[in-house]
Amino acid sequence: MLEGGPGDFPGRIVAIDPPGTRELKIPYLAGYEHFQATGRTKETAEGTLPVYEWWERTELPG
Repeated sequence: MLEGGPGDFPGRIVAIDPPGTRELKIPYLAGYEHFQATGRTKETAEGTLPVYEWWERTELPG
């Protein structure tokens, strides 16, 4: 479960491989959105999911 980041960021529930990953780097538009594990969980229709919070964006050169 992703929290924060761009308001128009698609899909707040993403697969994590391998499970337990502490940081996520997700491509979006001309860069990457970075999320970090919070240690919290959230109840969703898909079950109890770990919460990752947005912490920065990096731009692709060009």
